[in-house]
Amino acid sequence: MGLYTETHIRADLDQLWAHTQDPARHRRWDLLLTELHHLPHVQGEPRPFRFTARLPPFLALGGTGVSAGEKERPDGTRTSALCFSSTHPLGLIAEGAGYWRYVPDAQGVRFLAGYDYRPRGGALGAAADRLLVRPLLGWATAWSFDRLRLWLERGITPERALRNWLAELAVRALLLAGCLTGLGALEPLLGLFGPFSAAMAYLCPVLLLAAVCAALFKSPGEATPAARRCLRAPATQTRAPRLLRALQNRTEAPV
Repeated sequence: MGLYTETHIRADLDQLWAHTQDPARHRRWDLLLTELHHLPHVQGEPRPFRFTARLPPFLALGGTGVSAGEKERPDGTRTSALCFSSTHPLGLIAEGAGYWRYVPDAQGVRFLAGYDYRPRGGALGAAADRLLVRPLLGWATAWSFDRLRLWLERGITPERALRNWLAELAVRALLLAGCLTGLGALEPLLGLFGPFSAAMAYLCPVLLLAAVCAALFKSPGEATPAARRCLRAPATQTRAPRLLRALQNRTEAPV
């Protein structure tokens, strides 16, 4: 799988399963998903669905797919997998596949995902995907996982988590703008410090630089989703689950 995300959530396995498998709840925490509708299906067969996804930076993707899940496994883990495709000529993604794994432990559940896709657009589309779309998709997936964690661990709803993130982003932007403006206004003010003006001429830029670093690199608040809290590469070599391989073979949707 080309993209990987992992987080640990201190929650009950059934609770996590419900929040990820129910379309209404899934749409609330997943930044990439705008619409998801399950379609009628035969019991025991893969479930078809129709979806609309938000592709960063400002694109959308609509299509159909099939999904399957293993809720009762001998080792106590659970797995869900999907294959999807889009026929929209302007869509950057032609088809893809992915999986979620739920691995319970004494403190909660390791929740991890792997997915990959085939971009459209030939060499130009591949370059845009590699340089822009794929990194942003990886970030958005990790950010969404942390948003889900906050919901289940701390009761912070996805809507409130988004407001927290936007507010913190605005504070950082204002601090950065103030620092950049302060650099230009610094020299006329140095005379106010009299004999200490030389020392302030050295100290003020240092303080402004520290403020810029804080605006850019300070860790997000505990109630704010952050992609950096998630693991973005597997600690050990991983393989796609058998369920996904079976689904790909059945739907003839290789990735």
